[in-house]
Amino acid sequence: MSAVQRMKVANEKHSKTITQRGNVQKNTRVVNEEKSPVGPGLLALFMFVVCGSALFQIIQSIRQGM
Repeated sequence: MSAVQRMKVANEKHSKTITQRGNVQKNTRVVNEEKSPVGPGLLALFMFVVCGSALFQIIQSIRQGM
């Protein structure tokens, strides 16, 4: 397909939006804002690592103080 043909196809596809000024969606993708970007398993692993390392550091500092 040549560049001229591709341009004609694109123009025909979007020509109806010209007459709908102000009523055209800016983004055609559906955005789900309620869904968390991090899964519960990954969040649990992160909390385990952070809390576990903090607990380990507290125990280590108590042992060194004795």
